[in-house]
Amino acid sequence: MRILFAGGGTAGHINPAISIANYIKEQENDFEALFIGTEHGLERKLVPASGYNIKYIDVSGFDRKNMLKNVSVLVKLQKARHDAVKILRDFKPDWVICTGGYVSGPVILAAKKLGIPSIIHEQNVYPGLTVKGSQRYANYVAVSFSETVEHLKDKKKCVVTGNPVRPEILKADKETARKSLGLSDKPFVLVFGGSLGAGKINETMLEMFENMQDGEMDILFGTGDRNYAEITEKIKNDGIKIPEGVKIVPYINNMSEAMAAADIVVSRAGAITVSEIAALKKPSILIPSPNVVRNHQEQNAREFEKNGAARVITENCLTAQKLYDTIKEMLKSKKDLEKMGENAGKLAKTDATKKIYSLIKAQ
Repeated sequence: MRILFAGGGTAGHINPAISIANYIKEQENDFEALFIGTEHGLERKLVPASGYNIKYIDVSGFDRKNMLKNVSVLVKLQKARHDAVKILRDFKPDWVICTGGYVSGPVILAAKKLGIPSIIHEQNVYPGLTVKGSQRYANYVAVSFSETVEHLKDKKKCVVTGNPVRPEILKADKETARKSLGLSDKPFVLVFGGSLGAGKINETMLEMFENMQDGEMDILFGTGDRNYAEITEKIKNDGIKIPEGVKIVPYINNMSEAMAAADIVVSRAGAITVSEIAALKKPSILIPSPNVVRNHQEQNAREFEKNGAARVITENCLTAQKLYDTIKEMLKSKKDLEKMGENAGKLAKTDATKKIYSLIKAQ
């Protein structure tokens, strides 16, 4: 079985494709995968690290603020579609699976032109422009939430699958992970602002470190690749003392271990992130990004809050003192933390990859 995957930009688009590929690989002895992405997205790093081959096309998203810029975007789109057709002809896939990001558009158009069946997956409640524009060309539109169907025209193509969760997340064990990371018995808090980082969270964490005592908790803080140099420079120039037990990294490569080991996860509320938090039954503090279409991250976060699975701090209310106080308050009661984790687990959908694989096998 040969499957071509397309998805790019952020880990939220790439990791679902990798999760699906890994699942199919376990089911099919003759499985072969190829990814298509862009050279400026995280797929350039994540896909090869997962052991898969990737080819690149040059495509960019539409500019909602400056419509004149979209002339060049349309020119790129035409060339990207032509390049995608060539890649598909060479690879000869049985199926094409797209998981979002603007790279998915020309790939699904190419699949339609060549008569190759395809699936496009939407991670969030509100479908993005790529999924809305591509639904007519796909055989199936896999969605993560039942309410997403109401926002799409081709409702008969929609299948509610949930979000693909990486197998390593599902298999991760807290005690094993803590031992592997060399953690002590102190509380361990995992903090990250999404795959690309988040400036406001980064600034808040630096201020919070100045108010912390040495050794009161272990913290793994992922700044995001693009922010790491700026953060380390600020620490040096401002003479910020980093408390004992705090580790700052640009990107968390061992996320399955880090999340499994955590007592509390502090993060954005992207669809894949909250799906993984739920799968691992982790208490969390969610800080939704305000810079997303239809404010879908706050909707994700509020769903967890409503079900007693997370605390929510919106970015306009985020301060170092508020975050620190919330972490300390949550850590006071082990029983309450366990209950919050159990509530998160009730929101988990862990069979999305199996459902998507079933769509392929049924045709």
